[in-house]
Amino acid sequence: MSKLIIAVFVTAALSFGGCATQRDASMATTRPTAPPVPISKEAYDTAVRNAETQYKIDKDACGARGGNAKDICLAEASGKEKIAKADAEAAYKNTPKAREDARIARAEANHNVAKEKCDVLSGNAKDVCVKEADATLTKVKADAKVDRVAADTKDDVAMKEADARKQAAADKRDADYKVAAEKCDALSGSAKSTCISEAKLRHGK
Repeated sequence: MSKLIIAVFVTAALSFGGCATQRDASMATTRPTAPPVPISKEAYDTAVRNAETQYKIDKDACGARGGNAKDICLAEASGKEKIAKADAEAAYKNTPKAREDARIARAEANHNVAKEKCDVLSGNAKDVCVKEADATLTKVKADAKVDRVAADTKDDVAMKEADARKQAAADKRDADYKVAAEKCDALSGSAKSTCISEAKLRHGK
């Protein structure tokens, strides 16, 4: 199956189901997900176009609703588009920062829907509802940052280890060359020159 087809399926899956409930939105935020399968630029562009097309469909469907129900529906439609685009970018870029951004996009989309749903309440109940939505967003952002920093640290450690191994190999070659060059000192004339040339070639000098 081509990467292009995979991208289409991913986008379709993200778009399926119409307006979600707040419970489903919350689950989408907190449920652990596996890293996205890397995709090509072509597949990324297709996923973005599909997300935009689906948004128009979902937005039109919200037209039959009114009041707060319409506001919620529109927030969900917009959120689905942003999530789909962010997930596609995370799969395309395949970096810890892109994956963090995708998690935040999902959390912000859910947050916007949750706040719309709080509008049906009043007084302290509404205030508590909004604060709970804000707290959930803050927690998800904090967790996403921690995971991104951890991934960056792993990449940094791997890079430093590779650099250290490279330097160690260079140091060893240098040490071996010095030994070989010292042995050449026992010779003279063209023999010594040949010996040193061979030592340099052998040890990458």
